[in-house]
Amino acid sequence: MILVDSNVIIDVLSQDPAWHSWSEAALAHAADHDEIAINPIIYAEISLGFATMKALDAELGVGEFRRLPLPYEAGFVAGRAFVEYRRRGGTRLSPLPDFYIGGHAAVAGLRLLTRDARRYVGYFPNVALISPG
Repeated sequence: MILVDSNVIIDVLSQDPAWHSWSEAALAHAADHDEIAINPIIYAEISLGFATMKALDAELGVGEFRRLPLPYEAGFVAGRAFVEYRRRGGTRLSPLPDFYIGGHAAVAGLRLLTRDARRYVGYFPNVALISPG
């Protein structure tokens, strides 16, 4: 199963000029070869561009993405990644969404489709990433 990062979905929905082509092709390839999924953190990030949940769900399509709950273990792993982020000089005061997404992929053994692998590589080295370059 492949967890799809919000940036890929947002690129497709917004037809981002820089990333739409890559994200659309990568998402289609993932869906053709495996089950694709999102979690509540990813859903929340995507929701920012929608006025209603109904509108968001209509764009995502019924059954296209498996909707996974966020495991408690992922929360713990996200917290540990955040501690490391702060130790390295990070300035945010609470865990970043990417830490929850990476933590989820790590504890559930999911591959992660993202166009921004930088943070995941640094904090979740055991997560298999599908990313550009």
